[in-house]
Amino acid sequence: MHQLTTEPLTMAILNTGDLSLHVQRLLPADGRPPVGTVVLLHGLFTDSLASYYFTLAPALAAVGFDVVMYDQRGHGRSDRPSNGYQLDAFVTDLDKLIGHLGISRPVHLIGNSYGGTVAFGYAVHRPEHTASLLVIESEPATSAWARKLHVLFPQIITQLCEDEARALAEITNHYDARTARLAKSASRLARETTILQDIPSSTVLVDAQIQSVRCPVLAVYGGDGDLVAQASKMRTLLPDCRTNIVPGHKHSVLIEAPKLLRELAMSWLHDVSKPGSLETEKL
Repeated sequence: MHQLTTEPLTMAILNTGDLSLHVQRLLPADGRPPVGTVVLLHGLFTDSLASYYFTLAPALAAVGFDVVMYDQRGHGRSDRPSNGYQLDAFVTDLDKLIGHLGISRPVHLIGNSYGGTVAFGYAVHRPEHTASLLVIESEPATSAWARKLHVLFPQIITQLCEDEARALAEITNHYDARTARLAKSASRLARETTILQDIPSSTVLVDAQIQSVRCPVLAVYGGDGDLVAQASKMRTLLPDCRTNIVPGHKHSVLIEAPKLLRELAMSWLHDVSKPGSLETEKL
């Protein structure tokens, strides 16, 4: 296992025991002790830790947080096993990562899309290690979520293959080449692993488990997206949940409105890190 040092930016391939995860960590540049740890969880297929590296991560480190990003299994520079993509495996990866990094106090989790679903799963199974959740265009893994994915996922392979072919045909610059690489990698993940079968077949949460999440939750949704109806459900199910609707955006709100998300994230983390917050009470 590679050890991550206390440089402002550290990178490592971390062996969790059953696979290797590509990890990047940002620490306050002035060497002061971090005010808390934030773990950033990306979404599926064309997503990776890069989504955070160019949006939230530097700003959070600049205001004093220890920021951990990693490529989830099958994505980016992390290992791509042929099977084992049930939600519980992603939650276990997160748990092992936190343990291997020696992070003892509760962490703030920020999850985009499926990353938020992983964050919810972690908060249910490790409530004592979870300080807060900020989920973006996301929902917990419920039976309704699983039914939706059973319908949606067969369409994904077709779309990914079409995106790959189109991207490869349209390469004219560095940006197009990067898009083509992402599309090719996502298409291979869908074709060559069991991810499309495994995730919709994951063990789901019942309402009582979701209601057991006692930490503060902020759920952000694009006002024009398919998940905006989740806002009222989250406020009903969760004991301590705020929601924020971003008008004029759909599922890609993190990438399309990074300035707004940075402001939301920093304000949220400032509020939940105050003396008397849940994190302080747990320490």
